[in-house]
Amino acid sequence: MKTYLAPVKKTERKWYVVDADNLILGRLASEIATRLRGKHKPIYSTFMDTGDFVVVLNAEKVQLSGKKWDNKIYYWHTGYMGGIKEETAIKLRDRQPEELVYRAVKGMLPKNSLGRKQLKKLKVYVGAEHPHQAQQPEILKF
Repeated sequence: MKTYLAPVKKTERKWYVVDADNLILGRLASEIATRLRGKHKPIYSTFMDTGDFVVVLNAEKVQLSGKKWDNKIYYWHTGYMGGIKEETAIKLRDRQPEELVYRAVKGMLPKNSLGRKQLKKLKVYVGAEHPHQAQQPEILKF
């Protein structure tokens, strides 16, 4: 029996809109990562990009459970000696709210070229407006 290979060129890619208002960040990110990878489709394959596009609105209204607003720390390195930087989740939300959702979803995707390709299908916006009306996105409820 041969393994079924989904034709990538013929794969139908849908567009979904998610309103992140009062949703928990981790639960939201795991569902978005599933849609980006295409795991909800019967033609899913681990080594091919069969996922859909996801547009996230109201990224500034996403919630964290417990005391994570103050205790969760995001780290990055500048590339210079002693250049490690850190920022709490509440400061990151105030400075760049779409980065919270972006980093959470990025952490749930594969760490290779396929994961980077899938991450490009994620569009995160502050506020309720987005420029993707022409794609006729479906509303995704949780």
